[in-house]
Amino acid sequence: MTIDSNSHPSTFQSTWRHNPDPTALPFPRDNPPFQLTAIDWQQLSLTDSQFTAHTWSDLHSLISTNQLDELKRWPSFLKAYLAWTAHVKAEYGSATQYLLQQRLFWTPLSATGPLRFELKNEVPFADEADFRILKNDWSYAVTPGISHIVVWLKQPLSVDGEGALTIEGRKQVDDFVRARFRVPAGEEKEGEKVQWFKNTTNLQSVRSLEHLHVLVRDVPEEILKTWMN
Repeated sequence: MTIDSNSHPSTFQSTWRHNPDPTALPFPRDNPPFQLTAIDWQQLSLTDSQFTAHTWSDLHSLISTNQLDELKRWPSFLKAYLAWTAHVKAEYGSATQYLLQQRLFWTPLSATGPLRFELKNEVPFADEADFRILKNDWSYAVTPGISHIVVWLKQPLSVDGEGALTIEGRKQVDDFVRARFRVPAGEEKEGEKVQWFKNTTNLQSVRSLEHLHVLVRDVPEEILKTWMN
């Protein structure tokens, strides 16, 4: 598999982090690569130095009250993300295709229709071959010591009409997060070192691939590496 360094997120992150013009945008103001919220536009008007990163307690508050639309990236990261999105749409057709070809290395069973993959086990998280754990290329802005991880799945979780987890789906995720992250992290009180959430459909930038977000803090790099597959 050839790695496309020109399309790697770090290429765009470096470019926009060091852009000397804080007012610059990577797209015509009247034609962004995807619909932006009022919060996004506010972010785009700031420099990184004018923005305060999310603390652990702030993340807990937003996640526990389901205010996921309030989670923000650094302004330069948001600009880089918008530039990257436009680029991969032109090069790969979509961000999903970039992820499949350059990050997950999964081949769909069919080139048309909803994404489906060969599964080792129909039950989510039951087989290591049916999911991948990666550091989030487009992490939210968080204070030092916090890592943002994404768990990608080949099969969908059980959700309601808005994409929120059902009781069954939440239990599957809770059990997985406990075994995979909480116990190895040495978490004594739930939420002390690990938090997770799954965006509802309206907040997902990659809707056709099932995934959930995991945030961990004060976990040694050697443990983080053992989680990635």
